Amino acid sequence: MTNRLLSPAELEAALRAIGAERYHNLHPFHRALHDGKLTKGQVQAWALNRYYYQASIPAKDATLLARLPTAELRREWRRRLIDHDGTEPGTGGVARWLKLTDGLGLDRAYVESLDGLLPGTRFAVEAYVHFVRERSILEAIASSLTELFSPTIISERVSGMLRNYDFVTEETLAYFTPRLTQAPQDSAFALAYVKEHARTVEQQQAVLNALKFKCGVLWSMLDELDYAYVSPGNIPPGAFCPQEDA
Repeated sequence: MTNRLLSPAELEAALRAIGAERYHNLHPFHRALHDGKLTKGQVQAWALNRYYYQASIPAKDATLLARLPTAELRREWRRRLIDHDGTEPGTGGVARWLKLTDGLGLDRAYVESLDGLLPGTRFAVEAYVHFVRERSILEAIASSLTELFSPTIISERVSGMLRNYDFVTEETLAYFTPRLTQAPQDSAFALAYVKEHARTVEQQQAVLNALKFKCGVLWSMLDELDYAYVSPGNIPPGAFCPQEDA
């Protein structure tokens, strides 16, 4: 816990240190996904569960948008909703994620129904939405700072999956291409906001804790996938069951 006021540069360094230690690119499930060590059914399980996170991001952002006090801030945050929801049917990040699940051979209606979702995925995603809705604007914005680290994991994921899985194509992974520019733009704004507005020791600690919480959300989602589909392979009743494992 910080016991003195950090300079903006020190606060940024502390935030980046959290990502270096806690971001889910370090998780064994991500490493296995990247290195081609998962079966197609395990990759399907990842994509299906991650869909709920992707689909919940614009709802999460809308709860924050409603609380932002200026038109300038609302315009900035509204861009995130457009990035994910698109401007018309079939556009935006959520639609591109469904193309990913389509490409992996999952039935779109089944994915959208959330019937096969792991309970831990639902709990983690809804905890994140609740956090952004209920905490301060500063904490809500800080929780988005995992985007500081996402270009690295996206590059690893795309290159590794294309190299190691014959059932994955560039078209299947089209979701990730815009995120290589969107995420840095989003994180640059959020980082600047946090560095400017975290003006007390308590506010800085809240910011650091918000990023730790978000890293925990993403890590716990992979924990749930690893437990259900890798080791020990204990799939909860009602959750998606890969055909190869049925």
